[in-house]
Amino acid sequence: MPDPISWATAWPSFAAALACGYLLGSIPFGLLITRLAGLGDIRSIGSGNIGTTNVLRTGKKSLAAATLLGDMLKGTAAVLIVWYWAGAVPAMVAGLGAFLGHIFPVWLKFRGGKGVATYIGILLGLYWPGALIFCAIWLYVAIFTRYSSFSALTASLAAPFVLIALGHWQLAQLFALLTLLIWAKHHANIARLIKGKEARIGAK
Repeated sequence: MPDPISWATAWPSFAAALACGYLLGSIPFGLLITRLAGLGDIRSIGSGNIGTTNVLRTGKKSLAAATLLGDMLKGTAAVLIVWYWAGAVPAMVAGLGAFLGHIFPVWLKFRGGKGVATYIGILLGLYWPGALIFCAIWLYVAIFTRYSSFSALTASLAAPFVLIALGHWQLAQLFALLTLLIWAKHHANIARLIKGKEARIGAK
């Protein structure tokens, strides 16, 4: 059993890590970037989402790339900042906070993105080979199916098992939780995939 005194002294650092991660994760890069570019509120077009895929619907690939990078690196930054100051376990808590901040940002009435880019960024900060494997799985599935959502769902489902196979049990538990959240946020995509109505990559 964990020493209750150690947990009593550790919880403030965990709370601080969660808060730090949440604040960084809740920065809505897709919304900010498109507004700065003079395109208005990205939530008024397409899926109404603030993530990369919806930004791409503006036809501005550079803005979509910037959104992807921002949403990834805020997860990476949250992890690395907290790891530097408090260690590996609080860094994992910060990763959870960043993910929750992205999908449930308080500034946008808790209506954020679906979390895939931030998931990759957190994985990049905690265990970069895992992020490379995630991206490789995403790319492989995307090439053969041309479904962005299905690629993300497949890669996120595989990630915890990959981490287990590589001996990273604690990380596997964290990313199993994040995977459940990703799947929950993709419920509408899953329904369209089942019905054969999901848009393919590059479709008009």
